[in-house]
Amino acid sequence: MQDVVLSPTTAHLLGLAFASVYVGSIYVSKEARLVFSAPPTVANPTDEPRERLKGENERWRDDPDVIKARLAAVSIATVLCVAVVCWITRSVPAAMPLLGLRPSFPTSLSSLQRIVAPHLVTPLLFLGPLYAELLSFSPRNRWRGTFSTRTKLLFSNVTGLRNYVVAPITEEIVFRACVLSVYLLSPVLALNQVGLVLTTPLNFGLAHLHHAWDTYNRLGRTAAALKRAILVSLFQMMYTTLFGALCTYLFLQTHYSIYVPITAHVFCNIMGFPDFYGDLRLGEGEGRRSVVIVAYLCGVIGFAYSVMPMGRWWWAFGEI
Repeated sequence: MQDVVLSPTTAHLLGLAFASVYVGSIYVSKEARLVFSAPPTVANPTDEPRERLKGENERWRDDPDVIKARLAAVSIATVLCVAVVCWITRSVPAAMPLLGLRPSFPTSLSSLQRIVAPHLVTPLLFLGPLYAELLSFSPRNRWRGTFSTRTKLLFSNVTGLRNYVVAPITEEIVFRACVLSVYLLSPVLALNQVGLVLTTPLNFGLAHLHHAWDTYNRLGRTAAALKRAILVSLFQMMYTTLFGALCTYLFLQTHYSIYVPITAHVFCNIMGFPDFYGDLRLGEGEGRRSVVIVAYLCGVIGFAYSVMPMGRWWWAFGEI
């Protein structure tokens, strides 16, 4: 595997190519492309933009047919990217460990801990929301919680399949496994693993900017809609880049296991952004407001400790 050496320039170009192939795949097929008609004229284009009604012949991002076409497209793109890495390394057996696709099986209690523990790092950050989720499972709240609601969505329609299965798996294989594999084949880049954590997620963040066109059209193509689309897309690029840095860190710290970033991605997609004030109100209604605050603090502190060098003892075995 280490007989193959790539220059930093080649690694950067391949990483950019993988990202381009993944995003570009959803625009190749006519069935996967979005179609927008001219929206009705807005009386005051500077008013707060609101999502308009969908036109008869339009194709929006959440249409089932569009989702199915895009799932097929990104799945093919993912296989293609993996095939390129296999070709670069000149063999599938050499590529599998580098891509993190080689599964691990426990042979003892310690090896089981070594496999399971890394999957708990991201949920630790969500200790507060998870406790609030537990509170939501009560007769007073009709046994409804965010996690349970979104998990049910997984088995009810193709949107759940996209959000909680195909998108997390394919994105992590392409933007983590494939991108990082070519960077790791460049000795200059591989030696600076902190640099990998800080730079390679930019591909992932930039890959989400194309959603601005969708937002702009759905909000009516006004000046206010354009402003909203730009702000939303920049924010999405920021948080996906930060999340990508976390997944890159997990990948490297587990000595190239793609399964840990995948479970982190699935978990975060299901949980969504923490609603601190909403969870406080829920806790207050259940007489557990102070416990919610403590759970949030413990989650943040525990996560911060776990990703520091002194706190990685219980889950990591990488080199950063």
